[in-house]
Amino acid sequence: MTDKPVLLIVEDDLALQRQLRWAYEGYEIVGAATRAEAIEALRSREPAVVTLDLGLPPDPDGTSEGFATLAEMLALKPATKIIVASGHGARDSALRAIALGAWDFYAKPIDIDALGLIVARAFHVHALEAENRRLAARETAAAGFGGLIYASDEMAKVVRTIERVAPADVSVMLLGASGTGKELLARGIHDHSPRRRGEFVAINCAAIPETLLESELFGHEKGAFTGAVKTTPGKIEQAAGGTLFLDEIGDVPLPLQVKLLRFLQERVIERIGGRKPIPVDTRIVCATHQDLGTMVADGRFRDDLYYRLAEIVVRIPGLAERPGDASLLARAFVRRHAAAMNPAVTGLAPDALAAIDAWGWPGNVRELENRIKRAVIMADGKSVTAADLDLDATAADALPLNLRSARETADRKAIRQALAQADGNISGASRLLGVSRPTLYDLLKSYDLHG
Repeated sequence: MTDKPVLLIVEDDLALQRQLRWAYEGYEIVGAATRAEAIEALRSREPAVVTLDLGLPPDPDGTSEGFATLAEMLALKPATKIIVASGHGARDSALRAIALGAWDFYAKPIDIDALGLIVARAFHVHALEAENRRLAARETAAAGFGGLIYASDEMAKVVRTIERVAPADVSVMLLGASGTGKELLARGIHDHSPRRRGEFVAINCAAIPETLLESELFGHEKGAFTGAVKTTPGKIEQAAGGTLFLDEIGDVPLPLQVKLLRFLQERVIERIGGRKPIPVDTRIVCATHQDLGTMVADGRFRDDLYYRLAEIVVRIPGLAERPGDASLLARAFVRRHAAAMNPAVTGLAPDALAAIDAWGWPGNVRELENRIKRAVIMADGKSVTAADLDLDATAADALPLNLRSARETADRKAIRQALAQADGNISGASRLLGVSRPTLYDLLKSYDLHG
């Protein structure tokens, strides 16, 4: 091995492989002729850039094996820049490969100079993206976003997306399971937008009976129905100049969807019992845990309304998809609820942290907070235990990319747990880990972690 950047060439034509090895002297070349060899090289060498011939055995005249290799590589190492080559319907294959996640393509016969430029650019972009991830992780740890607590790359991507769309006056749809923090993110959109001086108004469309939902949204005039003793503006008017958050938008009945669509198209409303159009300048952010695409196909949700609401779609990962965030959130919830309910509790026991990391969290952040709240109340000692949480720390992990990545994952997990138990104290965490403070500082720097 050398200090040169590693370039993996996946090509079953060994003569062409040798030609490419000779052409790219500035890289450490690793060759592979089959999918199995390519995956083994990806695991062992972790190349930043791969050139991949789609015509691999046992389908050298087709592309099926090449596409299977592409998918497996991207699943194992999504940041890798994969450049595909094909002589079999090159244009269609290239477009499909790009759609699946390939970075670029080239057609056979190969132009060495042109391919060299593509490879050099791929290495450059990979290095820039790696540096951006490191900087984003530092900024996230230092600043946070709208009260969100996170450290995972998955949630950092969501936050970066929201920071970009917040200033733009477009409708945003947040998609995610129950308990993933959709309302918190919606408030973050409002707080980071030019409308932040206006009102942020939230309404859960699933929690209000259909007969009352129209009045809640659009308001009513005095005498419009029995009990309407005065004119009452609806939530849309209350959010004028600000943001209206429609949670569980999938539960809005079809007749009301028509009225909501008219507001989005014309930016005017009519109260129930009223005849005067009222102009309203309100931004809509909506959320749902339902599959609106299926609902549109089934006729339960209007497609024209969907496209009006989904100008920008942001998918929010579940807590199980956010490595390290559960422990971080648990520490914050213990501090919050112990202060109000059981000041004797000061932290989480090691078995509690292990159980939190192992649990699948089907109820996401809401389930975690509820379990912590109950555990703080029930805890007999200073630390919340796995028994207090009513959890057990058994979980099967997927096979990692390679031994080094497995070791890094284990190191990161142990360091986070030690820091959580030591409440962020470096000396305490180093004692728990059985290493010196300088060693722990080196590990924190190496893994871009923050004490």
